Amino acid sequence: MSGIIPKERLSAFQRWELGHFNEARTEDPPVKLPTAEELERLHQSARDEGYAAGYAEGRNDVRAHAERLKALGDAWAGALARFDEEVAEALTRLALDIASQVVRAALTVRPELVTAVVKEAIASLPHPGGHPRLLLHPDDAALVRAHLGNELDHGGWKVVEDPAIERGGCRVESAATSVDATLATRWERVAAALQDEKAWSQ
Repeated sequence: MSGIIPKERLSAFQRWELGHFNEARTEDPPVKLPTAEELERLHQSARDEGYAAGYAEGRNDVRAHAERLKALGDAWAGALARFDEEVAEALTRLALDIASQVVRAALTVRPELVTAVVKEAIASLPHPGGHPRLLLHPDDAALVRAHLGNELDHGGWKVVEDPAIERGGCRVESAATSVDATLATRWERVAAALQDEKAWSQ
């Protein structure tokens, strides 16, 4: 087989030749580079967007932190208020207990102090009326008779000894009304007055 290709079979092909350098060529469009102003604007825009995003995130963090601090502050204030109230109640009870012990000690040293209680109780009875009675512990009854015997007789008072009444207190009774001036009742009134004053001052 011959390696030569007949001419008639070459009709569909063209011969390639090296072109001239002066011939026009199709070129890619030139790349347009941004100007310095455009680069500055892009840079400023990116910086502004980053600042805005960081500021928003920071504000959210600060707000959340502030809310947590407020919640902690409210809880702390509530705990302090409860503590103050508990301390105030404890101090009130302690003060009443101390005062009660002081009064009892004073009555032991100076039992004649019961006469002041008796006078106050008699004065607080609006209208003694007929047959007024003064009820006292037997030991206090002897002291009252010794110090106020004439006044009681003049007012028509009958002194009644009652061992159930604690020393330092008394009860006065008449046909129309009565006054309880026992130690227990007087302390209850003092405690109630302190509670009312505390509630009023809040």
